[in-house]
Amino acid sequence: MSYQTYTTEAIVCGTYNRNTADRSYLMFTREAGMLYAEAKSAREERSRQRMALQDFSLVRVSLIKGKSSWKIGSIEPQTNFYSSAADKAARGSVVMLTKFLRRFYGGQEAVPLVFDYVKAALGFLSLTQTERVLLEQIILARLLLELGYVDERVLPPVVKHPIDDLTDLAVTDELLAQLQPIIDKAVSLSQL
Repeated sequence: MSYQTYTTEAIVCGTYNRNTADRSYLMFTREAGMLYAEAKSAREERSRQRMALQDFSLVRVSLIKGKSSWKIGSIEPQTNFYSSAADKAARGSVVMLTKFLRRFYGGQEAVPLVFDYVKAALGFLSLTQTERVLLEQIILARLLLELGYVDERVLPPVVKHPIDDLTDLAVTDELLAQLQPIIDKAVSLSQL
């Protein structure tokens, strides 16, 4: 019996040790959504997958759909957003966005637009930013919008801007004061 193999980009959102040397990975993939995939002997020193499958890594991975779970085949590392972050604040932003994604998106439904946005946002937040708090709030609000937790009509227009345009953004306390209650309300209503 042959199994279907999927090759896709993925962001490693978490790792879980299993048995003696096996490890399970929570991966946000472009083609299959959020899923757990298992790698045999990934914790052993001789494993080629061990270094590529670190938390916060962007990888190109071949996934095999087995009878009961996903298995990791070949892996090609692209970047690790945490390791390449410019400073401590940037690393904190990468961790925060990954945890936020894990909290609000749990399905095995492919959402390529959300994947592309999260990938761009992680790359953007790993750089040195002067107005990090506001940029994080805008990115979280956009992610909530894309996942269906927030109505587009209540968000300021700046939330719909592409990631690259956010560096030229004029920061105001009014914008921060407008975004924070929207995010807080979505978090409380989601019951997550």
